[in-house]
Amino acid sequence: MIDYTLEHKNSFILSAYGFPIQASLQDYHSLALEREVFETSLQKNGRLAKLKKSAKNEREWSVHTDYLGKPWNYFAVESRKGLKEDCRLLKFPENNYIVIADTADKGKIFEHLSYQAFRKILPKVVDYAYLGGPHLAYRQERADGSYYGEIWLPVVKK
Repeated sequence: MIDYTLEHKNSFILSAYGFPIQASLQDYHSLALEREVFETSLQKNGRLAKLKKSAKNEREWSVHTDYLGKPWNYFAVESRKGLKEDCRLLKFPENNYIVIADTADKGKIFEHLSYQAFRKILPKVVDYAYLGGPHLAYRQERADGSYYGEIWLPVVKK
């Protein structure tokens, strides 16, 4: 079983493009397909290249949060500066996070980390409670072509 760490993170901001989620949040396969379609559309219209050009590192983030009362998913980067287009700035407060790390294929890493977090790890955590709300994961390509990723879940001590 994958383990987790508790880490304190300083506040940070991500620049992001997002879409409203249509699939059930428990249907990891459908969520992956929606994310893939959205990422492909960002590639085709050039917004993904602009977003990555503004990034200060190679991390590609996936953020789940509510916006206007509906679940949304965002493709995001840690940017050096904000983009002037229709991208959103997602602000995350200084907080403690449960962090789960693993490796997988590019197209499967986010769903793999989400599954581990919500089905395997969180049900067994006794000292901390997940705050709900935004959680986020990043992926980063490794030299061998696989992807390393982490999912961050904001928590409070029980």
